[in-house]
Amino acid sequence: MANRNITYHWGDNTLLITLSNKVSSRIKALYIAELILTAGMATIFLLQSIPFSHNVFNWIAATGASALYFLASYRFLARIFFSEQLLLDTNHITIIRKTLLSRSISRYSWRQTGALHYEGKPAKTDHPLKGKCFDYFGFETQEHLIQSLHHKGNLFFDTYEGRVYFAPGVYSWDAEKLVQMMKLYLGASLKLGPEWADMLQEQEFDESASGS
Repeated sequence: MANRNITYHWGDNTLLITLSNKVSSRIKALYIAELILTAGMATIFLLQSIPFSHNVFNWIAATGASALYFLASYRFLARIFFSEQLLLDTNHITIIRKTLLSRSISRYSWRQTGALHYEGKPAKTDHPLKGKCFDYFGFETQEHLIQSLHHKGNLFFDTYEGRVYFAPGVYSWDAEKLVQMMKLYLGASLKLGPEWADMLQEQEFDESASGS
């Protein structure tokens, strides 16, 4: 079963959930801007190292330029090609994160995890210039972009090692569908935070209203 954001693969004893890499156009533009800025800095270092000679400064500049080119390319590609999967069985939840050049696997026992919570976009204090006619530089918009850029995920649970976030870019309706599928597989053994009661009731009401 699938929608435009999440794909579900039912196995004999597992449920594999693949989350899409849903990145807003503004965040993509921010990634591209960072790539251009870093590559521009690298080009300046490279031009400073020409002509190449045995001069120590030239070699340092060329090395710095190469490092910046690599860093800019890696950060951009890692973000664009980021993907996340959740593998559920009756005893564990495994979070698999992949980028272009890396892969990480984290496995947690259901017995050692707290209730599953939905956070969504964390609340933030409005910028002092929000709504002011002289906010020419768009400080409020920039803060929202930076907040989204560093957002770890919209779902989380607590463990002995700390809080574990996942599902970045998965909000509201899709998060509710995701939890419904997890409940369908795990049943009453899935512990949910109190916020889900209202969220799931609202969804059931919307579905019954649309079907009437």
